[in-house]
Amino acid sequence: MCLAIPGRVESIDFPFAIVSFGGARKRIRIDLVEDVKIGEYVLAHAGLAIQKLSEEEVMEIEKLWEEMMEE
Repeated sequence: MCLAIPGRVESIDFPFAIVSFGGARKRIRIDLVEDVKIGEYVLAHAGLAIQKLSEEEVMEIEKLWEEMMEE
């Protein structure tokens, strides 16, 4: 099973970006996703951004994680 995590792009030095994952910052590659901008959200797996996400999608993912942790 694979796990991809949403994060917010804080800075870009193409093909890399610093992405915040709940406060933890990680340098990941963003060249697989078109037109990534600072402030946008990406879904990351194994050090790679694999798609962009809307803020609403991130909030829904976070809500689902919280619900799973309550069980």
